[in-house]
Amino acid sequence: MILAKNIHKSYGNVEVLKGVQLHIKKGEVVAIVGPSGAGKTTLLQILGTLDKPETTADYELTLNDISLNGISDKEVSKFRNKHIGFIFQFHQLLPEFTALENVCIPAFIARKDKKETEKRAKEILTFLGLEDRCEHKPNQLSGGEQQRVAVARALINKPSVILADEPSGNLDSASAKKLHELFFELRDKFGQTFVLVTHNEELAAMADRTLIMKDGVII
Repeated sequence: MILAKNIHKSYGNVEVLKGVQLHIKKGEVVAIVGPSGAGKTTLLQILGTLDKPETTADYELTLNDISLNGISDKEVSKFRNKHIGFIFQFHQLLPEFTALENVCIPAFIARKDKKETEKRAKEILTFLGLEDRCEHKPNQLSGGEQQRVAVARALINKPSVILADEPSGNLDSASAKKLHELFFELRDKFGQTFVLVTHNEELAAMADRTLIMKDGVII
């Protein structure tokens, strides 16, 4: 599913990633943990094609059997929209749109049929227990509901993998627990692959594997 070899990344004179090696199988839920500044978020951004590794190092990055080495920015954008779903600590919903509209946006960007997209979005929102909240805007939803809408948005294009950066970091403990359980329900129902960057010990303990990052490498 995901294969990364010799991933380096520097910002100015600061070397953040120092030759990361990573292999994640389809259907796994993998947690990446470690102290602040270890490079967790930088690694997640590179896996999600939001950033690029240093080209001075001989690296390999493959997702869903597709090599991402040296492809154009336009191809990367298309690949990201089709294969990768993102969940962030702050839901990043657009305030002027309803829950349903927010979920549909990635599919509309991919030029998918409006009627079919809205049907799938409603199905996902129903699965997430939000069938009565489709027409509500973000400011009319609780924090947990907003984050579930963000999960639905991440799922709308049937991505190969979902990358989550501190997905429950902005939630109360009860909402966080429900979100964590939801990830495993999605894996069991859809075979979804998750890579989760987290400081939450409970979530890390639930994962199939926990990878520890320190000083720019996985130890």
